[in-house]
This record gives sequence, structure tokens and C-alpha cells, in this order.
Amino acid sequence: MGSFQAPPGMRSSALLETSCGYLLQELQMIWDEVGEDQLEREKVLLELEQECLEVYRRKVDRANISRARLHQELAESEAEFTHLLLSLGERSLPGRPEKMSGTIKQQLDSITPALRDMRLRKEERVNQFRAVQGQIQKISAEIAGQSEYDDSITKITVNENDLSLKKLEEYQNELQRLHNEKNNRLQQVEKYIAAVHNLSATLGMESSMIITKVHPSLNELCGISKNISDVILAKLNSTVESLQEERQKRLEKLHHLGKALKNLWSLMDTPYGDRYLFSHITDLLPVSSAEVSDPGSLTLDIIEQAEAEVKRLDQLKASKMKELFLKKQNELEEICNKSHMEIPSRSEMENILNLINSGEMDHADLLTSMDEQISRAKEEAYSRKSIMEKVEKWILARDEERWLEEYSMDHNRYSVSRGAHRNLRRAERARVTVNKIPALVDSLIAKTKSWEEERRKVFLYDEVPLLAMLEEYNLLRQEREEDKQRQRDIKKVQSQVVVEQENVIASRPATSNRRISNKSLNGGFGNASPLNRRLSLSIQQLGSNSITSATQGISFIKEGKKVQGKRIFPRPSFSSQLRDETASVVSTFSGPLSP
Repeated sequence: MGSFQAPPGMRSSALLETSCGYLLQELQMIWDEVGEDQLEREKVLLELEQECLEVYRRKVDRANISRARLHQELAESEAEFTHLLLSLGERSLPGRPEKMSGTIKQQLDSITPALRDMRLRKEERVNQFRAVQGQIQKISAEIAGQSEYDDSITKITVNENDLSLKKLEEYQNELQRLHNEKNNRLQQVEKYIAAVHNLSATLGMESSMIITKVHPSLNELCGISKNISDVILAKLNSTVESLQEERQKRLEKLHHLGKALKNLWSLMDTPYGDRYLFSHITDLLPVSSAEVSDPGSLTLDIIEQAEAEVKRLDQLKASKMKELFLKKQNELEEICNKSHMEIPSRSEMENILNLINSGEMDHADLLTSMDEQISRAKEEAYSRKSIMEKVEKWILARDEERWLEEYSMDHNRYSVSRGAHRNLRRAERARVTVNKIPALVDSLIAKTKSWEEERRKVFLYDEVPLLAMLEEYNLLRQEREEDKQRQRDIKKVQSQVVVEQENVIASRPATSNRRISNKSLNGGFGNASPLNRRLSLSIQQLGSNSITSATQGISFIKEGKKVQGKRIFPRPSFSSQLRDETASVVSTFSGPLSP
């Protein structure tokens, strides 16, 4: 009992303060009354002390275990709190001190509310992540083409180690991006569907069948969400492109038919009533494929109607082609005749008519060829216009020249007769016009040469080279001037002979005069009279030749055609004839008058 002994004051106070002390005191009183042995008493007290130690030891062990459990619980709470802070991306929780003090239970009591709050926040954050990720998976499935998406079947795994707001914002941004992509795809799908509806209406097709063929979900009658996958968008795009190509093909076909209709109408002078029935086709000629949007404007029925009308008009055109060809031939000949150009040969036109009758020539090519010939003829006629105006002036001036020469040969032109004053005034105007002829001819030659150099072809006037006509006219004009000069010389010689005769007669005696008058005048002048008459006749012939030489020369050029560059009229040999006649006259008078 030595180890259990304590100072008396302390032990007594401890015993008095505890129920054990009262019980021990009561036990001693019993032992005293009974007279228990001291050894027995010590033995009992030692047992009591051992039992008390065992009890205390168990209590201390339990207390240590409880303290260790509390420490572990506090450490786990601290660790969990720290982990929650890290997973939620927060550095600290407002209201929780950074450094805790007090007993373990006090520390536990201080961290438990904060930990409970962090757990609630974690649960809320996890729900947010799960909702966002669920939306992301759903929209991703829709974009991928999975129209039927079940949230309950799909398991969503949330990474609880990273529940920060930054991560949540990333998921929300991804969700927003997917929302935008989904909206864009829906807009594209709606745009494609609207395009299919418009194109189908224009082409006369059933749009619902076309859309359902792409995917059933695109038909609103199905009642399911639209498939917006890349595959469906590609199919819609190819469908719209194929419809646009079909629209382009049909429009090009109608353009071709419309042009054919207009050409046939123009060729055959189709009345307005018949044209109005197909005006909806010709109205499409200036329209592009992108501008065609009227429902039913490009249906197959319209194309078939247009083809049937073109076929009917082609058959009608074949029967009228000969008439049309002759009409255009007359138009071409009229242009050529008006401008005095070369007309296509009759044999060539007859060959073309034979080809038309046999059906071996394409009507469109024939009309195109005739139109081209008419166009070239008009263009050439326009280029010849200025020259032809001068040619007409030259022809009119030449007529005036011929009239003036005839008028000059008239010996009664100065006689007082009815209309003589008008002829005098016309003669004055004709002289002015005739004086302008050389300059006009020179200008014509220059313009004609310039035209031929530019066109590299001969300028023909009624199938005769104009330059040859002008040069021949200049030659004839020069010959006419020479003839006039010879005529003046003849008149001069004739007047000199007459004067000499009068002088000889006046210088003879009276007897001689009578003898001459009886003999020579009857013989000599009788012999000279035929000569004088012959000279007068030659002069008259020369005058008439000079008057009509230009007209006859040009007419001869037109009739000959191939004879170009040759002299048309031979120069009359009046010089030798004049000399012979003059010599004979002089010899006739010189014989009898010689002494």
C-alpha cells in the first residue's frame, strides 16, 4: 500500500471529496468493528488500488482513443475543407479563421459549419457542371445527327477535382458555342428548305417528297427535331444545287425556244394574238436563272408547249421558206440595183432554190447567210454613197453637155420662136454645169481610187469599172475637143477658098467674066458645088459624132464589159480628107483662072 499512500491531508481531502473516500472510510469503520487483521486490510486495499488503476487505465485509454479520433476527424475535416477549397477554386471561406485555437472539439465545432457549407456549394457546383455537360452532350449529339437523345440513359461524369468557376465558364462557353452552331445549322436547314420550296414551285415539283427523301425529320409533319448533321447539310446543299442546275437547264432551253419563236414570228409575220399566247416564254429571254422565281414558270408542260409550237412553226416555215428566200433576194437585188452594184448570179440563186426544195439546206443557215449578204450589201452601199452622189451629178452634167451640143448645132436657136428664151437660159446653166465636169471627174477618180485601195476591190457601176468609164470619158472628151478644133480649121479653109474665088472673079475683064460665068461658073462652080455640099455634110457628121460620142462610148462600155482599156471609137480621119478636098478645090479653080 506504499505506492497508494499519499500525504494525509491530500489523501483525506481527496477521499472526502470523492465517494471513494467515503466508501473507504466506511470500510475502515467496518474493519475496526470486526477487528480485521492489518495484513488482510492491506491486501484488500492493494486489490482496491489495482482495480482502481485498471479502471483509470481503461478510462485513459478510452480518452486517448477519443482524442486520437477527434484529431483524425479534425484532420480529415481540415483536409476535406482544403480539398473542397481547391476543387471549387477558392482560396478561403469567409467567416472561417485562418488559424484555429482552443480545444479539439472547439476546433471541430468551428470547422463543421464551414465544411457543411462547402459540401453544399460543392453539390450545387456539381449539379451545375452536370447540367452544362448534359446540354453539351445533347447538342453535340444533335449536331452529330442523333435526333433521339435520352438524358436518363446517358451517364454524365463530372470531374469533382476541378469544380472551379473557370472550368464551369469554359463549359458554359463551349455550350454557348454549340448553341450558336446549332442555331446556325437550323438557319441553314431552314434556308435550304425554303430554297427547295421555291425551286420546286418554279419547276412544278413536289417539295415535300424531295425534302422527305433527304431525311424524314426535315418534314414538319413528322413531329421530330430536325437533323442538322453535316451529312444532312451536305445532302440539302447538293439537292438545292441540283434543282438550280435543273432550273438553269430549263431556262436555257426556254431561252433557245424563245429566240426560235421570235425569229419564226419575225420571218412569218405572225399576228400579235398568236404571239401573246407564248409571251410568258419570250419575257424570260432577258432574265437570268437567279431572277426566275414565279411559281410554275419553268414547268415541263410549258417547255413541251413551246417545243410543240416551235415544231409547228418550223413545219410552216419550211413551206414558206422559198417565199422568204425570194423576198430577201428581191431585197438584196433592190439594194444592189439602187447602188448599181453587182447582183449575185442567177445560177447561184437557182441552185439555192433547188436545195430548198430538196430539203438539203438548213433554213436557219440560209436565212442567216442571206441576212449577212444583205448586211454586207447595205454596208457597201453606204460606203459607195458619196461616190454615187457624184456619179449621179456627173451623169446629169453629161446629159446637159449632150443637150448643149445639140443646141449649139441648131442654126435656128437665135430665131424668134416660142420657148427660145427658155432654151437660152437653160444653155447658160448648162455651160456652167459643163465647165464643172472636169473637176467633178477628177474628184470622182480620186475618191474611186481611194475606195478601191481601202476595199481592195474594183468599184463597179452596173458591172462596169467606174474608173474605166471615167478614163474613157476623158479620152472621148479630149477627142471631141480635137474634133472641134479640126472643124474650126475646115471652116477657116472653106472661108478662105470662097474669098479667093470672089477675088479672082472680081479681078477678070468683063468678057472673061462673061465667059467664066457662062462656062466656068456652069462647069467650075457646078463641079465645086458637090464638094461644098460634101464638106458641109462632113462637118455636120463631125458635129453629130462629137455630140453623141460620149453617150455611145459609155453605152458601148456597158454592153462590152470585157473590153476595158481599149479605145472604143476610132478617130475619124478628117485631117487627110480635109487636105484632099482642099487640094481638089484649089486645083479646080486654079485651072480655068490661070492666064
